[in-house]
Amino acid sequence: MNGKLVVAEVFERVFGVYRDQFTLLVPAALIVFLPVAILNGVLRESGGFGLALVAVVVGAIATYWFQGMVVEAARDIMDGRRDHTVGSLISSVAPVVGPLLVAGILGGLGIGIGFVLLIVPGLFLMTIWALLAPVIVVERTGALAAFGRSRELVRGHGWQVFAVLLVLLLVKLVLSTVVAGIAVAISDTIFGYGLADLITNVLIAPLSAIAAAVVYFEILRLRDGGGAAAPAPAPAGPEVPAQP
Repeated sequence: MNGKLVVAEVFERVFGVYRDQFTLLVPAALIVFLPVAILNGVLRESGGFGLALVAVVVGAIATYWFQGMVVEAARDIMDGRRDHTVGSLISSVAPVVGPLLVAGILGGLGIGIGFVLLIVPGLFLMTIWALLAPVIVVERTGALAAFGRSRELVRGHGWQVFAVLLVLLLVKLVLSTVVAGIAVAISDTIFGYGLADLITNVLIAPLSAIAAAVVYFEILRLRDGGGAAAPAPAPAGPEVPAQP
């Protein structure tokens, strides 16, 4: 391994891709996280430990599915152009949707229980499993094998990966607090809470998913001693026809 992840450079790439691919990733996030927002709105009213755990698992499934889509988008723009539409991006993960969902369920259960029992185990698992979706999409591993592969890739970069995740968690916390305050002021109902959750996920989920993709490709680059960099922003305009 040559060198370590540089957190500032990771975020520079993440925000660059987010800005340039906003019109692709945000509509896709809306489609994926709308059911999650509805469920979270209902659960907020009913409460209960079991239902809260269900919400964590469902959220994790949506997160890993969306991360798989974004990894595919990141791989697509590495040639300097964007070929995917929202529809093709969603269908692009069809071959690996099974492993992504299994990884989402298992990862969500593990991380959720880790946070409920003690926060530190949840943070640890969240860090070593940060690359599940990129591993499944790019390397076509099974769901179970992806857990070991993700931990292997993160090893040696754990604190940097944790720093990236922590910053994203703080951004989500601040944004969710602001959005929830506004939404609840408008409508202090299930609708208000669900709307706040949806807006937060739609805006933040692309950042988290892009970060997973950027970190994955950057770690591979570092392991190769250089080579191709992590995905850089690509034009957000119409598709560019292939050259003959």
